[in-house]
Amino acid sequence: MTGVLFGVLAALLLLNVPIAVCLALACGAAFIVSGMTDSMIIIPQKMFTSMDSFPFMAVPFFMLAGSLMESGGMSKRLIEFAKNLVGALPGGLGIITVVSSGFFGALSGSNAATVAAIGGTMIPAMQEDGYPNDYAAAVAASAGTLGVVVPPSTPMITYGVVSGVSISTLFMAGFLPAFLMIITMSIVIIIKARKYNFPTIKVNMRDLCKSFVNAIFAIIMPVVILGGIYGGIFTPTESAAVAVIYALIVSVFVYKEIALKDLGEVIIRAGKSTAVVMFVIAASGAFSWLLVSQRIPNMMAEAILSVLSNKYAILLVINLLLLVLGIFLETNAIILMITPMLLPIAAQIGVSYLELGIIMVVNTSVGMLTPPMALNILIASGIGKVSIERVARQVVPFLLALIIDIMIITYIPGMIEFIPKALNML
Repeated sequence: MTGVLFGVLAALLLLNVPIAVCLALACGAAFIVSGMTDSMIIIPQKMFTSMDSFPFMAVPFFMLAGSLMESGGMSKRLIEFAKNLVGALPGGLGIITVVSSGFFGALSGSNAATVAAIGGTMIPAMQEDGYPNDYAAAVAASAGTLGVVVPPSTPMITYGVVSGVSISTLFMAGFLPAFLMIITMSIVIIIKARKYNFPTIKVNMRDLCKSFVNAIFAIIMPVVILGGIYGGIFTPTESAAVAVIYALIVSVFVYKEIALKDLGEVIIRAGKSTAVVMFVIAASGAFSWLLVSQRIPNMMAEAILSVLSNKYAILLVINLLLLVLGIFLETNAIILMITPMLLPIAAQIGVSYLELGIIMVVNTSVGMLTPPMALNILIASGIGKVSIERVARQVVPFLLALIIDIMIITYIPGMIEFIPKALNML
């Protein structure tokens, strides 16, 4: 059964079949080959039960909140604030893209929404300012990896459901890794800017203060959401509903960027995005159940531990596995599929489930820069009207910097645990 399961999955992926369909068909093929056709009803049952989870209710709410913020003027106000905050640095527009993506990631919890919202404004701005088309798109695609690392984060919710780790703790643990990613990507941009003499932006304190006031409702949104969670006012799942109400009030009644008659279109767009994510979660749930029922996670853990005994070597293998999977699979699918396999290994080598979760989220987010499943590149290349191949080449320096970040996060666990420990969450 195991050979058929992975063989069919690999074949369908090579045929470019959508990942959720690949997972469901692989499960079906494994049942048929094993002569268990009478038991195939288990597949839809497991697909349903994998979604029937209170924490997963946060996914459609965060998707809707992101859609409201993207259409409601929050992204352009964040960009204007970032422009006055860091625009004077070499490669100012590129750094603005990174910082703005960090802000917007804290609002949307989605890579795709971050690239679309920030890239939609910043890619044309960089192109007009003399940045090569492919490089401008590469900056936006790379910065989009912050979308699911800066809390709140849909993959963190997914991992928390599967592993049992507190979602609130995962959220707080994500801040320092996200800050590290912002710093390293900004360094890459500054080096490139000095080499090609990209223009800087003149800024002054008056404009900075004005842009801060204009963006204040967008800036304080993460404070409201995370403050409510850690203040015990609402759960992480309930915070997603709070985010929707907050985004609706600000977008419709404060910024007045969305008319009431346009809400239907915003909701439909969010619904389509949610359907894709939930279909992947459902199919991955059935696939993960089949793996566990066949004891594949335990066998994989035993195999790895029989060959390697060094903790750091095993962590390196785990990171390489995640990066390779990121070439083919979507973030939530990887987490749902691989987490049951990695938890026993983490327990054996003394790595906390919290550390493993942040490593997986950062790694799989970076995986969205690796073709052919490079969703960030696909979105950015469409906005920049440049070929995927050209953007992928320009992404390489950012990808290397982000891989270095993964190694730092992996081998210096204090970076992950510092904020949760400071808040007595560990």
